[in-house]
Amino acid sequence: MPAGSIRSQDVGIDLLNVKKAMERDEETRLIRRARRGNADAFRALVEAYKDRIFAFVWRMVRNHHEAEDLTQAAFVKAYEALDSYNQRYAFSTWLFTIAYRLCLNSLRRPKAYCGEVDFARIGNLEVDGPSDLANSEEARRLAGLIWAAVDRLKPAQKSAVLLFYREGKSCEEIGRVLGMPTVTVKSHLHRARAKLRQTLCAEVAEDWKGIRFAEDCQHA
Repeated sequence: MPAGSIRSQDVGIDLLNVKKAMERDEETRLIRRARRGNADAFRALVEAYKDRIFAFVWRMVRNHHEAEDLTQAAFVKAYEALDSYNQRYAFSTWLFTIAYRLCLNSLRRPKAYCGEVDFARIGNLEVDGPSDLANSEEARRLAGLIWAAVDRLKPAQKSAVLLFYREGKSCEEIGRVLGMPTVTVKSHLHRARAKLRQTLCAEVAEDWKGIRFAEDCQHA
């Protein structure tokens, strides 16, 4: 590879890191202002994370109105407990922790549920392979079957899968959200993969090999 190409890649990586650092700095400023009672600063934090929190909650409870209520409750609790947030950890991890606990409480309450899966709200899993595969009808069908199988996992396993693959959280960060050791998170991901492979048909299981699961944790 030409030296110029390497330098261009390095510059691109540096710019990305600078952008992330700037975003973290801005987030830190917003948190400090929100702690001092600035409502606009907290609204900015809500705007930054509401879609991600809602998507996670909806996937857990599978009810649109309940997901809206729980998402709102999560941000209310976050606002009330803002002084307890430890800035050594990602703010998003702290928010997901609050949302996860609310989801667990909701799932433990007996309720009647009926409804259909709305896969349009959750997008597709990232797969390794040519871009034409990712854009094909077959890939969308595969993603739908996979998410249907994910929905049948236990709450902790489902949460681990969502946080690891949709949110890009490390196993250590997921452990903080779920309140468990990193090794337990890895175990949940490993068992989730085993259950998914058992659930999916032979054709899907073959394609599933291209999707990285629990073994990725060793790199997280």
